[in-house]
Amino acid sequence: MRKKNREVRSPIEIRDIVARCDVCRIALPTGGAPYIVPMNFGFEFFGGGIVGPDGQGSSDGQSNPEGGAANDLEGGAANGPGDEAATKEKLTLWFHCAKEGRKLDIIAGGCEAGFEMDTDHELRPGEAACDYSMNYASVVGSGHIAQVTDDDERLRGLKAIMKHYGGEGLPFNETDLSLTCVLRLNAAEYACKRLKK
Repeated sequence: MRKKNREVRSPIEIRDIVARCDVCRIALPTGGAPYIVPMNFGFEFFGGGIVGPDGQGSSDGQSNPEGGAANDLEGGAANGPGDEAATKEKLTLWFHCAKEGRKLDIIAGGCEAGFEMDTDHELRPGEAACDYSMNYASVVGSGHIAQVTDDDERLRGLKAIMKHYGGEGLPFNETDLSLTCVLRLNAAEYACKRLKK
């Protein structure tokens, strides 16, 4: 990351930023220009992994799908040359969509995808054009995305989505469930940035 002073390393703060985002954009490979789709999403964090910019990681902590304690990772000690790798929780993103369409044609049996989400936007006017700026918080990353076929996992993903938007515990209509495709993206790497003045 070029501007290290904007990097957010605390797992607690990263989870909080993700929770405040209401749209996640995924970029899918097409062989030409990427196909970008804004989507509603759910998320789960799993603690104890080391995830660097090369996407390599390991998980030595316990799973933490409910977004509880950060497993003593707050502050994220550096773990690599040049401070390029940070201690982070592993992140899984969940999406839902219709059972047909261009994105499913691209994803097919699974593919690599980029993702981006942002929040906390606040325009900061200035005296001159180049003095204008914008407060924000964002998460950008990539990972493997695939359609979920296991019924229990599909329901898990849909529950995560509903929890994110305040509908936790509401019943699901069986007919609607049968018409819904669930996608899971396991982030191989991600970075969180924030500018607030």
